[in-house]
Amino acid sequence: MSDTIASLRRKIGSAGALRSVVRTMKAMAASSIGHYERSVLALADYARTVELGLGASLRAASLGDDGTTATSPAWTRPLDAGPIVAIVFGSDQGLVGRFNDVVAADALEALSALPGEPTVWAVGERVHARLADAGLPLAALFAVPASVEAITGLVGRILVESEALQRPGTGFELHLFYNRPGTGEVYAPVRQRLLPLDDAWSRGLAERPWPTNRRPEILGGDAGTLRALVREHLFVSLFRACAESLSSENASRLAAMQRADRNIEEVLEGLEGTSRRLRQSGIDQELFDVISGYEALSDPSSGARPHRAGRAIAQGGRT
Repeated sequence: MSDTIASLRRKIGSAGALRSVVRTMKAMAASSIGHYERSVLALADYARTVELGLGASLRAASLGDDGTTATSPAWTRPLDAGPIVAIVFGSDQGLVGRFNDVVAADALEALSALPGEPTVWAVGERVHARLADAGLPLAALFAVPASVEAITGLVGRILVESEALQRPGTGFELHLFYNRPGTGEVYAPVRQRLLPLDDAWSRGLAERPWPTNRRPEILGGDAGTLRALVREHLFVSLFRACAESLSSENASRLAAMQRADRNIEEVLEGLEGTSRRLRQSGIDQELFDVISGYEALSDPSSGARPHRAGRAIAQGGRT
């Protein structure tokens, strides 16, 4: 009996320690979600400024009816096909449910429809493993940033690597795949083509009215300014994608920890109930043994006299 109760106590202690770890992870995930969501909101003003400048530069570059310019062959869709790069944002750590499976499945579906052979860059070891298992040719693996401040370094490395693949006179396609926080659900997969610039989106920027009466002046040449603004647009888009992916990852981890917390609570209730029943059963058994011993001593046919302690117990029981 004592061994069984001791075993239950060890299980209860282990479950309690695990519950403390789970609740700590819940608090960390909830705090991280707030940090990444605030970074996305703070980025909105800068993104609007970049889009205003990009629209002014596109107007100055005399964007044609077909949506192409002679000064930006790497950002439009020329005749000669070029490299296709797909960046898939996942996670380095586990306990995130189907987070990596969802984004990997969405990337596989989209990449299979592309005409050329894509170069795939994975951000996160977990999604890298899933894409490798699916047979995709993986060219690079980037570590997932551990904070908002570390996102800038990752985006800078991605931009440097992508610029190294661009060749004059050839096209360049850049696709993003990541999970974005949702309202009705924890997250949803998002696919986005950054390069070449979308024709309708580019026209919309070029036709957007300037917010003041003073039209901007393009300095440094149309091509140079446009190139710089496109790079800033890529930076904003990559930063937002990474931050939203990290927010979704922590939201998924928070949901997983909440389920684990409920399961641990149920297990603890069951273990504590079993422990109480075993203790009560042990107490009842000891009382039965005492009463049986007293009755045996009180039996006249046995020729034995009840012990003083036995009489005291019996009298206490009657009162």
